[in-house]
Amino acid sequence: MPRMKPEDFDAFLQQPIVGVISTLRADGMPYTVPIWWLWKDGAIWLTGTYSRVWCKQLLKDPRASLCIEAGPPFTGHVGFDGLCEGLHRPDFDIWPISRELADKYVGRNDPANTEAVDKFFANMQTEPRLLFRMVPKVTRAIDMRVYRGKRADRDYQAMQGNRG
Repeated sequence: MPRMKPEDFDAFLQQPIVGVISTLRADGMPYTVPIWWLWKDGAIWLTGTYSRVWCKQLLKDPRASLCIEAGPPFTGHVGFDGLCEGLHRPDFDIWPISRELADKYVGRNDPANTEAVDKFFANMQTEPRLLFRMVPKVTRAIDMRVYRGKRADRDYQAMQGNRG
């Protein structure tokens, strides 16, 4: 399967693409919800509030998957599976990462949007927030711009197996 080149992987993860996180309900059924995320220092960072369902679920069972998918101009898919560690105030300063998330999604990394980011971030600070940090155990990264389907996948994998 056409994996992303490292430079494409990093560029893809800098885009303000909404991801979908899957957490587990008490009965083991998956629960999915769209979410903002930040890739930084080899980890996925997520911000939420204590009242959100997915946050409550992660505090009880830290297993999660995050699916990030985008269309043109950079059509790709990245999936992460791992354990989410809850980070709480005052033991952990959640605000620098939370600000980066606001910059990424509200500000779109455009200095012209600073005022909107400031207002959004000020509101975030009035909420009972926490952060989650996921160090991926499994990462899937597919560059769909060069993906040619299952048959091509099988042929490619068979060819790789014959190179041994």
